[in-house]
Amino acid sequence: MRFLYTLVLSLFFSTFFSNGAEAQSNGRISGVVSDKITQQRLTGATVTLVGTNNRVITDTAGAFRLTGIPLNTYTLEISMVGYKKISLYNINITAGNETNISIEMEPDAQQLTGVTLKVNKRTVRAATLETPLSVQRLTTEEIKSNPGSNFDISKVIQTLPGVGGGAQGGNFRNDIIIRGGAPNENVFYLDGIEIPVINHFQTQGSSGGPQGILNVSFIEDVKLSTSAFDARYDNAMSSVFQFKQKNGNPNRFQGNVRLSATELAATLEGPLSRNKKTTFLASARRSYLQLLFSALDLPIRPNYWDFQTKITHQIDKKTTLSFLGIGAIDEFRFAPIKDATPEKAYIINSNPLINQWNYTAGVSLKRLIKNGFMNVAISRNSFDNDIQRYEDNEAQIASQQTLNYQSRETENKFRFDVNTNVKGWKLSYGLVAQYVQYDNNTFNVIRKEIRDNSNNIIQPAVTARFESPLQNFWRYGAFVQTGKRFFDNRLGVSAGIRTDMNSFTTDGNNGLKTISPRIAFSYVLADKWTLNASLGRYYKLAPYTILGFADNTGRLVNQNSKYLQSDHYVTGIEYLPNDGLRFTLEGFYKKYANVPVSVRDGISLSNLGSDFNVLGNEAVVTNGKGRAYGIELFAQKKLTNRFFGIFSYTFYRSQYSGNNAVFIPSSWDNRHLLSVTWGYKFPRNWELGLKFRYQGGAPITPFDETASRINYLSLGQGVLDYSRLNTTRLNAFHASDVRIDKKWNLRKITLDLFLDVTNWYLAKSPAQESYTFKRNATNTGFETTDGQPIKANGSNAIPVRLANDDAQATPSIGFIIEF
Repeated sequence: MRFLYTLVLSLFFSTFFSNGAEAQSNGRISGVVSDKITQQRLTGATVTLVGTNNRVITDTAGAFRLTGIPLNTYTLEISMVGYKKISLYNINITAGNETNISIEMEPDAQQLTGVTLKVNKRTVRAATLETPLSVQRLTTEEIKSNPGSNFDISKVIQTLPGVGGGAQGGNFRNDIIIRGGAPNENVFYLDGIEIPVINHFQTQGSSGGPQGILNVSFIEDVKLSTSAFDARYDNAMSSVFQFKQKNGNPNRFQGNVRLSATELAATLEGPLSRNKKTTFLASARRSYLQLLFSALDLPIRPNYWDFQTKITHQIDKKTTLSFLGIGAIDEFRFAPIKDATPEKAYIINSNPLINQWNYTAGVSLKRLIKNGFMNVAISRNSFDNDIQRYEDNEAQIASQQTLNYQSRETENKFRFDVNTNVKGWKLSYGLVAQYVQYDNNTFNVIRKEIRDNSNNIIQPAVTARFESPLQNFWRYGAFVQTGKRFFDNRLGVSAGIRTDMNSFTTDGNNGLKTISPRIAFSYVLADKWTLNASLGRYYKLAPYTILGFADNTGRLVNQNSKYLQSDHYVTGIEYLPNDGLRFTLEGFYKKYANVPVSVRDGISLSNLGSDFNVLGNEAVVTNGKGRAYGIELFAQKKLTNRFFGIFSYTFYRSQYSGNNAVFIPSSWDNRHLLSVTWGYKFPRNWELGLKFRYQGGAPITPFDETASRINYLSLGQGVLDYSRLNTTRLNAFHASDVRIDKKWNLRKITLDLFLDVTNWYLAKSPAQESYTFKRNATNTGFETTDGQPIKANGSNAIPVRLANDDAQATPSIGFIIEF
């Protein structure tokens, strides 16, 4: 009914608006142009809408505004003497919202001896002097129009090279697996402020969850670096995400409302002062998945809210103050079902009940200085996680509770950095300090005491019960990064170094143990060809779940944990045949040391973190090793002549060792990642997008038949046999998504009606089978071998497997109203 209601309402609006003239000329675009290195506003830059006579010169504040634009999709060109021309593709001009963008221009390089650099070819590039390779960039239009993503940035980036989505291809969860690394090896920055939580129902100690938090209406572009990290970023092992938010529109109040099959979201923006020096962005989103799952008679009831805001104030020509806030509230519950099946009954007791909330709030000050700028940022983020589980999650009998986990992580952060240019050398340096607060109260029945039919103990109880005594502690670090171009700008060299320390771990105050140097080279072979290489060492502090774990006597057992270490070696070549087309080919090798290994299970924790439990709440030793290596091919065509596309292929291997020091395939060793995305803009505002993804079969671990039988009734699921870790594989994952958009423009309103279908050709989604006991005909209990009630040790149960590879297509019909 919800789908039908949305469709009828959307068709009503589309019919009502169909009389609006499509050939209007009331579009608007505005923005500011700055020097990328110094951040100084640029006066006299020429801003042109390609294919039209619309052109304007930036004023003394670097600002521009074009009005009376025919509604269409354009390429925006920005040029100025002494700077490289910039082409921004896929600029969608509508009647509803005024497009507002911030543009940064690079100083123009000199012509090479014997080589003419056509600088506009760099507009399709995402590389910088600091990160000349292993970097991609997506614009807001590319994110919004991505098929199957449901406006979720974490799903969109799975189209990029080296990015996997976990065992099930990322259809259900946003477990971002990059170049074979674990899902907790990524860091996320929003306008320079770190945001540790970007997903609803996030796995604590890891980073994945089923739905992203960030509002795509706030995002101007996303930059993903998978190696050659700038030294300013700490804790990066596999990637750095840099989300650049747009500023609120200084000229008018505007907004949008988005209604889809799963959620309702609203965004507002505009000026807060008459002089246009203060602007705001604000949004709220509410899911109604619980209504959808109720209609489908599924026992789960996920529910979430999220909020986001940004306020920008220009104090004077040299100083800008910004405030940002983002937060979410998540609740995961169960409800009675009308038509019981073995699959529905299994879901209820195999998953926990979850209550989470989180927020990040921060203030940043940018001050222009001679030949550069400085940033000061103060922020606070907190993540509260309450997880409960019972032998029967419906009855919730206190004596049968198997998990009661309550934890909160809070970080208070100060960041300071200076970015300048000294005699042709690009120089940045800075420091960071964090005050960490962590609470953890755990009761966890890992194994229940089990007796045989003669009342003999065949399995002693194993229970974790503690309140973490971890005291508040400090984290601090410092960095320097510098770079320069040589030989008539043919060779670019960038080098950096940082160190990180903390006041808790045994060797945490020894900054020499976390010295992390890195260097990158970029060499222009010819007009269209560039050779790149980088190598670096990176460190990451163990998750707070590991640091704060205590045994049942209250002793912190992981205080001697070392920083996880990863050495990267990357080389590649980039080919730019024209200003809207880019090809890259890269080879990489990552070597890990000091990987946390479970004392209880003997396996590397880098194999875990893709479920709805907690990663790292156990005793570990940091003596594991790992390695990942492979090659990547990437091609990207920006929107020109109505068509855009992305192709990426990665072949890689990912391996980790446990307490036996033997390398075996990791849980992320899919080996093959293929993604093809293309889109076409038809006349009269019709758009079509199609995406295909292929991911090699993921390694899985078989069940321990004996342990599964005797523990199933208390745990609600089977027990994996970690002595055979990742010895079998799932079938390969593949799926295709399609998206169709139709826009209507009235005088001041734009309606976008969309249909987004995930897995439209009904491919099976490979997943590990579920271990359970055979149920009776009414699904109210279990069948037994002797006809008697089932025994606590499962000795008279009938073990069976439930397949999890059903083919499901997920349609989402909705609309976006811009006003």
